[in-house]
Parts: sequence; structure tokens; C-alpha cells
Amino acid sequence: MSATLDAAPVARLMGDVPMITSEGRSYPVEIRWRDRPRPKTRRFEEALADLVNEAVAETTGGVLVFLPGEGEIRRAEALLRPRLPGDCQLRPLFGAMEFAAQRAAIAPVTEGRKIVLATSIAETSLTIEDIRVVIDGGLARRARFDPGSGMSRLVTEPVTRAEATQRAGRAGRVAEGRCYRLWTRGEEGALQAYPPAEIEAADLAGLALELALWGAAPQDLPLLTPPNPGAYAEARALLEMLGALEATGRITPHGKALAALPLHPRLAHMLTSAGPEAAMLAALLAERDPLGRGAPVDLALRLSAARDLRAFEARHVHTVNRGPVERIKTEARRLAVQAKGRGQATRSDAECAALAYPDRIGLRRKGDAPRYVLSGGKGAVMPEGDPMGQTRLIVATDLDGDPREARIRQAIAISEAEIRGLFAERIVWQDVCLWDRRERRVVARKQERFGALVLDDRHWRDAPEERIARAMLDGVRDLGFNWSDPARRFVARVQLLRDGGADLPDMSEAALIETLDDWLLPYLRGVRSAPEWKKFDMLDALRARLDWDQMQMLDRAAPAQFTTPLGRKIPIDYSGEYPEITLRLQEMFGQTTHPTVGRTPLRVTLLSPGNRPVQTTLDLPGFWASSYADVRKDMRGRYPRHPWPEDPTEADPTLRAKPRNIP
Repeated sequence: MSATLDAAPVARLMGDVPMITSEGRSYPVEIRWRDRPRPKTRRFEEALADLVNEAVAETTGGVLVFLPGEGEIRRAEALLRPRLPGDCQLRPLFGAMEFAAQRAAIAPVTEGRKIVLATSIAETSLTIEDIRVVIDGGLARRARFDPGSGMSRLVTEPVTRAEATQRAGRAGRVAEGRCYRLWTRGEEGALQAYPPAEIEAADLAGLALELALWGAAPQDLPLLTPPNPGAYAEARALLEMLGALEATGRITPHGKALAALPLHPRLAHMLTSAGPEAAMLAALLAERDPLGRGAPVDLALRLSAARDLRAFEARHVHTVNRGPVERIKTEARRLAVQAKGRGQATRSDAECAALAYPDRIGLRRKGDAPRYVLSGGKGAVMPEGDPMGQTRLIVATDLDGDPREARIRQAIAISEAEIRGLFAERIVWQDVCLWDRRERRVVARKQERFGALVLDDRHWRDAPEERIARAMLDGVRDLGFNWSDPARRFVARVQLLRDGGADLPDMSEAALIETLDDWLLPYLRGVRSAPEWKKFDMLDALRARLDWDQMQMLDRAAPAQFTTPLGRKIPIDYSGEYPEITLRLQEMFGQTTHPTVGRTPLRVTLLSPGNRPVQTTLDLPGFWASSYADVRKDMRGRYPRHPWPEDPTEADPTLRAKPRNIP
């Protein structure tokens, strides 16, 4: 049993059977940790290169260094080559290397010391006999399936304790050894015990197809780890799109044909639909990239190399990995035999790719950047400067799976005619009326669509007013409410009474947003842009939420206006702790009682003739009897043409100034 597998759950699944542990023959391995954590500002490869130099100076024998991927290996190699002693031989080791280079990394050296820079391929898959020292960078790269994007992507994560133990054991295969770890002893306690089960991270399309073939569901099987429901649902949706499953989940005859092929369902669908001519592409897509790092994304280049390597190398400068090319050719011959009698029409390479990836057909967005929208609804971006960056339509066959905007690693150009020929039944005209956040207005279009791709786009001249109004509701949610002062005061009145127990609708902002369809939709006729919304007054729509009896109660208990001693009506603001009015001090002359709303006193803000606040009070008679004298003394000098009587309770209210010729 694997040293990195937690055996206890397996024993429970088998009926609590006893566990037998076999340690195997090994030699003691001394573990050395770092004294302090690696600073976040320091690059991983630099810290690892320093640790390698330290280990080489302190030990003898072969050295095995664990790194997460090819990129880290290449960068570490560049840092180490000028710093190591002359008798040290650097040997990279990763899965995409040519077979001869892999053998050179594994084979013992006759002179000097060998330093192998390896991925986790050297953790369990290979035995390197002359290794006495292990240096563990503490990182591992795993394939993760993201249900949100429907794509698998590689993520770099800390190793688990079981993986670290397995790696350290490589130093004790032939003699006592030493393991250096690029983390502290304290950090080790935070590591997970075991790596995640493959079913938790892998693409589940193959599993879903196999279970459908059996007529079973995951819950019907005694699985050690059940599949993630979101990932499994995504896999079922893909199979339904490929025609392998009915909407009910029952497998179709086409699905049974896919299950008979030793391929991912995408590639099996392509092979059964296109026949033997798709065998080379199916083999290529199932294999590692045959071109070296830095090659353009064009899938046609890879097909050209696989079909005629000599001619490709004569025309192109891109490095070709011969190992993958040979495996692609061998697999293509085998698949071509299995595909005999399948497929009818002759298909181009682009059409075959589209059959496998109908959800990854990409249409270039407007703008200078090579960004694409995919038919499945996700976004993708081409590397800057790639020769395919101006291509209008592509099929993206390899993406990094970034959920925000995936990076395109392989793609092939396809024509609109080819898309229409393959997916004519899925291309439909749709009437679209929606809020455009960039243009800040409602747009009404007639669009010919394939999934999320818009192949043709025309103005919808006679869009119904109701559709426009409903789209404008999204604009309101985007822009927010446009509050006029009367509308804000009205809502404050309603909320005041509602908080006191009155049977009135909730007019909090959250409640208004939630019920937009009920109260605002009928009043949005003619409003279709941000400027028009800015001019719109919500007061009538808000008032319509109250029936006649509720309006009468509101006007009695929380009147909208206060009538001044001059008979002028001014609005009451209910948004504060107390209802409030603001008016000129002279307009309240003769008022001997404090104004109220019901039993609640109004907060009265009295203004100078220059409309500046001079006093705010909840007790007007008290103000007349006390502070008014000081205000009068100050204001008479500033505003001599305005009346400032000694007894304001006996004076007549006024807003007028005295004529200039009257002292």
C-alpha cells in the first residue's frame, strides 16, 4: 500500500479489517529544518538554491532536490550552475522531458556528484540508486477541477506530512542519509496529514459516464471518498452537452459508444463523430504538449509536428519533444483502428476540436487586448504578442482554468461557416433587452447566438416598453436610488409611523430594492438611461404604495408640512431624531407655543436674514424668554434693516425688511 495513503478509512470501508504495517528495509535519515521561516519577499528558487549549496558543502553522495514543476526546476538550475563545485553534475527530471534525458538523471554517475532537480515524479514512481541527500522545497503541484469554470488547472500547494516523509525516505534507500527541509519544525505542524483523494480534485466526466453506463449514482456505491456534488453536476452537464446523457440522466446509445473508447468523453465524442481522421488530434490532446516552452498557442503547429516531424523542423524553429511525438503517433494509429466505420463527413482539424470542446469556442472581444468570450460563458485571454492574437474565432483546447479569465495555452482558428455547419441546431435568434453598465443605458438588440457568442447583432427597434422598463430595473440596482428631497421626506414619515407600530409598508432601502418590480416598474415608462433616471422623481411611485386610508393616517400623524404664523407651508424633515423645520426667525414672531406633530415637539432651526442658523430649539417659548435677548443684541448690528423687537411674542411675523429711509 502507498506510504502516502491514510489506511484507516480503507480498513473501515472493508468492515474494520485489521491493518498490517510493513516498513520495508530502510536506513536512518537525519531530518534538518530551517531555523526561521522563509521571508515572503524572497523567491522560492533563491532560498532553495542557498539550501542546496549548504547541503552540498556538508554532505557527500548524490542529491535529490524536490521542486513543484518544470519552471521552478529551470530557474533553480540557472541559479545553481555557476555556484556549485566543478565536480557537481546538474540533472533536471520532470515528466515532459525526453526519455534519454530522464534516463541520464536516473543513471548513476562514474565521477563527481549528481544533483537531480526533480518534480514529485521522483517521489514514488522512480528509484534513483545513488541518492544520499534529499532537499525538499515543500511544494507540490496538483491538478484541480474547478466546478465554476468547468476546467482542470494546476495549483501549487504545500506538501503533506505523508509526502514529506516519502520524500525523505529517498535518502535512506542504500545507506544512512540526510534530508534538508525548506521550512521550520513549527511550520511542519500546519501541514495536512495526507494528500487529497484524486476524486476530490480530478475531472469527473469519465466517472459520471461510467456510472451512467452501469445505471448507478455515486450514492449507490460504497466509495471511500464521495465526489464533490458541484464537480459531479458539472461533469453530468458536459456529458449531456455531448449527447452522451439524456436530460433525465439516462445514458444514450452515443454515450455507450463513448464509454467503449479509452479516452476522455470529449475526445471520444470527437472520434466517434469525425471518424479515423480525428485520431491524430485525439492522441495529441490526450498527450503532453509536444512543443517546448515558449511555442505559440496554435494547435495546428503541434498537429504539423506530429504528422511530419522532419518537415516541421525544416520550416520552424520551435523545439520539439520527440518522446511525446512518438507516443502521439503510436496512439493515433491505435485510435484510428478503433474509429473505423465511425463518422460520416470529412472534418477539418478545427471542426474536430470544436466537437470535443463545444463550450470553448471563443469569439474575440472588442479592443486591442487578445481577450475572448467562450461559448460556455467564461472568459479567456491569449498571451500578449501571440500570432493568433488577432484571430476572430478560435477553439481553445487547453486553458489554465483561472476562474476569472483563463489563459489560453493551446487553440486553433475556426471559421464562422464551420461553426454554423456543426451547430446549426444550437444557433438561435434571441431578443435581448438589458442594462449596459458600460454605456449606462438600456440596450435592445436582436442577436444571433451560439451559447454565449453573438454571431450577429442588430438593433431591436420595436422593443416593448415593459421589456425596457424591466431592464431599467437592473439599471436602478446598478445606479442606486435617485432621492429627491420630497421623496426622502415621504419615506422618513412612513418609517417613523411604521417604527411606532403602524400598518405601513417597509420603505427601508433594502426593502425597496427587493420589491422594485412591485412599486417602481409601472412608473419607469420612458426611462432608459442614467441621465433620464437622474431626472426621475420617485415620489409618485412611493406614494402609490399607500392606499387612501393609509395616506389619511400618514397626513394626520406625520403631516408633510408645517404652517407658519404667516400661513406659509414649509416641509417637515423626519429623517433625524426629531421632526425638524427650518425657517427665518422673524417668521415665528408671535408664536407663543412650541410647534408639535401630535405629541412630538418639532426641532426648530431659526435662521438669520442671511439664512444662517442662529438657534436650534425644542422649546420656542423658553428661547424667547432667555437666549433671544443675546441673539437680538448680536443680530441688530448685522441686520439693522430687519425687525428685532424686545418682546417677540407680541410682534407680528414678517419676512420683510424695513425701508431704507426708516431708521
